[in-house]
Amino acid sequence: MINLNIKIKELIQSTLITVGMDLEVRQECSGINMSYNFILHYVGFDLKRIKSAIKEIPDFISIEDYIRTFSLHEIGHAVDREALLGSLDRTIEIHEMKQSYSIEERYKNPHLLSMLIEEHQMNIAFEETAWENAERLNKKYGLVNWRCFHFLRTWGLKTYIESYERDFTIFEGLVNGRSEQIA
Repeated sequence: MINLNIKIKELIQSTLITVGMDLEVRQECSGINMSYNFILHYVGFDLKRIKSAIKEIPDFISIEDYIRTFSLHEIGHAVDREALLGSLDRTIEIHEMKQSYSIEERYKNPHLLSMLIEEHQMNIAFEETAWENAERLNKKYGLVNWRCFHFLRTWGLKTYIESYERDFTIFEGLVNGRSEQIA
């Protein structure tokens, strides 16, 4: 049986080749199943996280469909690279704020928390754009069946949306004088 690491890398690379993208593929230990590094322009994957993630999805989704779908998604980010690069200055500002203030301080200060809300909104917008790009690529190349694609799209966006909604609820409570618990 082929090594899972090799199989995953080959699936990502074959997806890249099929859609005509020339990106390096790197194995990482990031805790994120797959990612697109828009600064260094490569696709990364975390074997340990992928093994964990595929246990969370329904049986009707094969590992091949899972990897191809998220490969298309990461390619969707690469297609949007100029917009990602355009957000870099603000992303750095938000990152520096997060390095300068504790979690408790960020969630007690409306200005700092509004920066986290802005980061969530940017992330969701970039995720939605990447999924739209991935959908166009899948329509063109037919790599993944639509049932799998749409399930994984919803599943992939869910974490971003839930995190945003949680923080937005805390923000609303803060600006309206209510104290909300940090989840």
